[in-house]
Amino acid sequence: MKYLLPLLALWLPLVAAAQHEHHTPPPASAPDTTRRAPKPVEHGMEGMQHDMHGGHQMAGADTAMHDMAGMHDGGMGSMSHAYSRNLPMARNGSGTAWQPDATPMYMGMSHHGPWMVMNHGAIFGRYTNQNIGRSGGQRGGRTFDAPNWFMTMAQRPIGEKGLLNLTAMISLDPLTEGLNGYPLLFQSGEAYRGQPLVDRQHPHDLFSALSIGYTHAFSDDVDLTLYLGYPGEPAVGPTAFMHRLSAMPNPDAPLSHHWVDATHITFGVATLGLRYRQFKLEASNFTGREPDEHRYNFDRPRADSWAARLQWAPTDELVLEAGQARLHSPEELHADEDVTRTTAAVLHSRQWGDYHFVASSLIWGLNNSGHGNEHSALAETNLTLGRPTFYGRYEFVQKDPEELAVVHTHEGETVFNIHALTLGSSYRLTQLGQKGPELHLGAQGTVYRPDTELRGLYGKVPVSAEVYLRLNAPLMRMGGMKGM
Repeated sequence: MKYLLPLLALWLPLVAAAQHEHHTPPPASAPDTTRRAPKPVEHGMEGMQHDMHGGHQMAGADTAMHDMAGMHDGGMGSMSHAYSRNLPMARNGSGTAWQPDATPMYMGMSHHGPWMVMNHGAIFGRYTNQNIGRSGGQRGGRTFDAPNWFMTMAQRPIGEKGLLNLTAMISLDPLTEGLNGYPLLFQSGEAYRGQPLVDRQHPHDLFSALSIGYTHAFSDDVDLTLYLGYPGEPAVGPTAFMHRLSAMPNPDAPLSHHWVDATHITFGVATLGLRYRQFKLEASNFTGREPDEHRYNFDRPRADSWAARLQWAPTDELVLEAGQARLHSPEELHADEDVTRTTAAVLHSRQWGDYHFVASSLIWGLNNSGHGNEHSALAETNLTLGRPTFYGRYEFVQKDPEELAVVHTHEGETVFNIHALTLGSSYRLTQLGQKGPELHLGAQGTVYRPDTELRGLYGKVPVSAEVYLRLNAPLMRMGGMKGM
């Protein structure tokens, strides 16, 4: 908790602009059966303040909101998706990944001439105790720390068909967690001081994203996007956990992070994406090596790995994703091993009132490094009912003895099956200023079920728990359209 006040001092300037600039938030869903943003409306904007999280509205009001998504001239600036002038802003995920149009958005937004600027972020000041009641020699750990991230996106129209997006993201994890991250049972991936990180989640780099994207609209139905990041996020997996609304209340990274979305910080990415209506096909060339332990520098770009991904948004409330990547030498301690990563996901969001929504994700990942398949499966839900939020995450993940630093006593290759169930709740205490960050109090517990061979190291049913205060960007709302 000692990190909360200095982090707050850093966070508040990010949203200060949104408190003093006139802004009009984006639509939450699209207006018609093809779900493309209509052409700009000609009438004025007076009285067009409507709560985007107030459920389904009358057709005229709903259409007007999506008309606003097509505006790209004058003081209103662009209110479209980051990589399409013909999609709603709410579809923004991480990198070029999509989330459902019905997903509530937590951000501060302001307009500066033709530019629209959005600020996102979250800070968890928390205490975690991994493997409560462990006996001598069993694994676990406890600490006070503060996982965090901050992102700024700026976009503007270019001519009649173009859209430019600039994104910057930083994380102060190296300062608030330490260079070896935080304790998390059964977590693996990356290294510190020449040793693999085991039962710990690595910190994220100070510079987690610096990207530029340009989209050209051939028509309302067809876009072509070029995305470059150093660092950035290639077209691998669904929206990363830090930006997924279903994962928002949970301070911990998924145990399947390196099976699904660990590529969200990659030093060297080039992605080309073609959208046709509600489908988007992407291909990426990127650096396969994961970030090293030096969290304040820029790693060498290698352009040695490839990925392809298909996304489909069949309704306002659903996004489906499937893809595969070939990662060259992702782990520095196993430089001779390549990994083929396959992912599939279903993301769902539904809202029926102000601060009343449910967001869920089903995600499968598969790693093949040449000596067998290792699967992961994740199901998580965030149910927000006004001030209280209830959430859960179930994970199944397979990890080999080397990933868990286990001396394997049986002959032949094997993997360990690990099950983890997390249940938690948080309560929105207040908002810091009229348009400032929200403050939440939360707690969660996790029950693990490891394979028999691991129980001497962890116990039969290890249990972890944590409590936290969370600051996150404010929920974007749109006032009321009662005057229309």
